[in-house]
Amino acid sequence: MSHHVVTGAGPVGSTVALQLADQGERVVLVTRSGSGPEHPLIDRRRADVGRPGAPDGLLEDALAVHHCVHASRYDARTWRAELIPTERTLLEAAGRAGAVVVFPESLYAYGRVTGPITEDLPRAATTGKPGVRTELLRARAASSTPTVSVAASDFFGPRVLTSHAGERMLPTILAGRTLRVVGSLDQPHSFTYVPDLAAAMIRAAADPSLHGSFLHAPTAPALTQRALVAALAAAAGVPVPRLGTIPAGLLRAVGLVHRDTRELAELSYQFTAPFVLDSARSEERLGLRPTPFDAAVRETVAWWRARLSA
Repeated sequence: MSHHVVTGAGPVGSTVALQLADQGERVVLVTRSGSGPEHPLIDRRRADVGRPGAPDGLLEDALAVHHCVHASRYDARTWRAELIPTERTLLEAAGRAGAVVVFPESLYAYGRVTGPITEDLPRAATTGKPGVRTELLRARAASSTPTVSVAASDFFGPRVLTSHAGERMLPTILAGRTLRVVGSLDQPHSFTYVPDLAAAMIRAAADPSLHGSFLHAPTAPALTQRALVAALAAAAGVPVPRLGTIPAGLLRAVGLVHRDTRELAELSYQFTAPFVLDSARSEERLGLRPTPFDAAVRETVAWWRARLSA
């Protein structure tokens, strides 16, 4: 029977799998551990899709592959060693199966931008993690397998942990502790609600006219980190916590001796100046709109409250 394949059970992979299953679609969810959400239409499998030959049996009769696998570390060296060969293997297998591959993508390949980020800007970053994203996009474009890349800004929403608006923010707000954010509290920044990214990926896979495209996930208007914190606190019914910042210069200084901080500092420019994703054109092509911000915030707070009380 035909089915969809989802690789990875992080916030994006899990949300894509659940949305597909809730629509009545059969899903094969593939991770190295066999983990993922439970649903009658989700078949969880254990496999390493980066190993040559491993994806072939999973992709037989697949309608689409949603490739949501992350690297084991947040640094360019690991990304290049893990993500590039894994995508190559998966694209070759999907091509043999006749399935389109849909990728969640970041905005990293755009590099430093001035003004709103639109789809017609060059995606040509050359160094560090942004440079790896550029390499991945070029490999997808060169592949004979149909692909779609759906780019999002920083995530928020249910299941989002390792994000500026995830475990760095929500537990602190709910506990009433002082919150320090990277960069500026008062520069506009786009945040993408993960269920909107998942919906866009599913829609793009189903529409052959969108195959070969680079799209922007429907994303609500940009707001400052100060405004985001205030909205989350209001939805939670708690006072806005005391706020502070972690200057980008401090991150760079600490990064001289601490690898993980150095990797975080590399993208800190996104929080020291306006970083605004324009998704209007892609919304028209997809026929989708972002979830109303107030509803997205309420769902995010509800999920975190349930997680922290479990």
